[in-house]
Amino acid sequence: MKFRFLILYLIAVFIILGAISPSAAKAAASDISVNMVPANPAPGDNVSITLSSYLYDLNTVSISWSVNGKNSSSGVGDKSFSVTAPAAGAVTTVTAVVATSDGNFTETATIRPAMMVLLWQADDSFVPPFYEGKAMPTPESEVKVIALPQIKTGAGNVDPSTMLYTWQKDYDNQADASGYGKNSFIYNSDYLDSLNNISVTAATLDQKYSADANVNIATYQPEIDFYKNDTNMGTLWENALADGHKIAGSEVIEADPYFISPKDIRIPFLTWNWTINGNPVNTPSFTPNLMPVQTQTGVSGTSAISLTINNTNEIFETASKSINVNF
Repeated sequence: MKFRFLILYLIAVFIILGAISPSAAKAAASDISVNMVPANPAPGDNVSITLSSYLYDLNTVSISWSVNGKNSSSGVGDKSFSVTAPAAGAVTTVTAVVATSDGNFTETATIRPAMMVLLWQADDSFVPPFYEGKAMPTPESEVKVIALPQIKTGAGNVDPSTMLYTWQKDYDNQADASGYGKNSFIYNSDYLDSLNNISVTAATLDQKYSADANVNIATYQPEIDFYKNDTNMGTLWENALADGHKIAGSEVIEADPYFISPKDIRIPFLTWNWTINGNPVNTPSFTPNLMPVQTQTGVSGTSAISLTINNTNEIFETASKSINVNF
């Protein structure tokens, strides 16, 4: 009796295993991948959705596409589909039905648009007063990047301070700078790289909504411009002194570096080395950027005035300038 029961049990097992073919077992996992570009679209972006598979030849099967439940297109080998991302706060669902020899498989891509703005500044880059441009980073200077995600859900705008941030510098993950509420990233530019790529992804805690952005930040070499410092009017910012500047009597030449660090040029980290015709000239330590010059009556000619500024803490923070003055 026991032997007969064992035989019946084995027969039942074989019947069950035979009912599940190898192809059906593989098909249970579908093995169809969905790729969406861009992965985090902004409102109005054109979104491309592509299907791929190592198990099935998608070029030979029928694929039907629908958007928010409405049929859109179908055809054999129709494995790519494009759609416009909706407005902020709206959701678009794109569904693909793939008819294979193992049955129909349904793949879904959900589009939740969001936006991201990246702002950056060189924290310790000097620019003269009234300069209308942006202070640029130089080799080894400190740069701060701030992420401003704009994610809207049905409940309203998501507070940026409650998001998860993942930062990358030159495509390398910055684990220490990433995490909850970390919407800013500070780094020091490398003197070997003239360009740094900074990217960030901001996501809600449930991972349903996310936005990303990246920016290329170039480094610049510090520069120096010379200006006339007038006794009554102060620095004449409207015109930098050009080569061949004419000096009559006494005059004060003011040197102003652009993009050098630290931002406060009075800090002793900076050394100011003035020369006239190659001969060193000392200037007051409290006004190292001012060079008084005096011509002699009845004497004319040309002199070369040069200045080199060095940062004693950063060997690549250096700038130089030379002009010829006539008298």
